[in-house]
Amino acid sequence: MPVKKKRNYRVEYDRYHSKPKQRKNRSMRNKARRKLKLKVGDKREVDHKRPLSKGGTNAKTNIRIVRRKSNRKKYNK
Repeated sequence: MPVKKKRNYRVEYDRYHSKPKQRKNRSMRNKARRKLKLKVGDKREVDHKRPLSKGGTNAKTNIRIVRRKSNRKKYNK
């Protein structure tokens, strides 16, 4: 069995998550959660019918609440 390399979360954040585009996307996802009144720790997620990555918005007609499993299965299709 291969040895798993320990993740360096600081480097991962610096290289990806701290980029302006990713920060904007995270902000958009958080706004959608607030709009649908989902609390921290809620097992449901906001699903964007048209993904933010493909030009979707946080309009009420584009967001809905779904189970985590079904949202992760969909990804950005």
